[in-house]
Amino acid sequence: MTPLLRKPSFVVAVMALALLPACAQPGAGGASKSEIEKIVREYILENPEIIEEALIALSDKEKAAQAAAAQAAIAANANELYAHAGDYSIGPADAKVTVVEFFDYRCGFCKRSVDWVRALPEEYDGEVRVVFKELPIFGGISETAALAALAAGKQGKYLEMHVALMGIKSNDDLTDANIDAAAKSAGINVAKMRADMKSTAVQQQLSDMKVLGQNLAVAGTPGFFIGDQYIEGANIPLIEAAIEDALKS
Repeated sequence: MTPLLRKPSFVVAVMALALLPACAQPGAGGASKSEIEKIVREYILENPEIIEEALIALSDKEKAAQAAAAQAAIAANANELYAHAGDYSIGPADAKVTVVEFFDYRCGFCKRSVDWVRALPEEYDGEVRVVFKELPIFGGISETAALAALAAGKQGKYLEMHVALMGIKSNDDLTDANIDAAAKSAGINVAKMRADMKSTAVQQQLSDMKVLGQNLAVAGTPGFFIGDQYIEGANIPLIEAAIEDALKS
């Protein structure tokens, strides 16, 4: 039971305050607006926890609204999110659970979680598939790297390039020269990769991923989707709990 309910006089005071000045008749035996404001102020000062409770209630309401909006967006974009034919993925195509990750090659948390993400299919005995979605939110060289990874995919080397790019630890080291070096180390034909990066098909592939990210309101990376859930950040315990719940369903 909240303090508001424990203090009926406070409820009455607030209701009366809401009705003033329409109902206030100073000198007619009722409390004036200033008197009621004083009661309310004193009550809040004596019971500051009601402010915290109100903020918690508001936060919970906002979180519920955000979750509902995310679920609606996922439902509206389910095919593009989970079953796009052009996506690169690891794990069995018929795995029970699909995990989609949106990422940027300049995202530190994406880099630190790359090995954990790669291990998911094996960790769950082939019951999990991971789909990779490029989302170069930092622009510039991040977009160049995303195009390079997608172009490497044309040579059957998407995962190798993805891992190589994530292995460039410092954001300052993500340069055109190091992108090419990463490609060469992954056994990729650099000249062909650079040509494919300019192709309409690869440019459109990245554009579609960016639009999908916008439609799903992915504001940062990494962002993970599992079923009807959107999990912001590399919150590994929460992601694993969502996977385990999906496997049980």
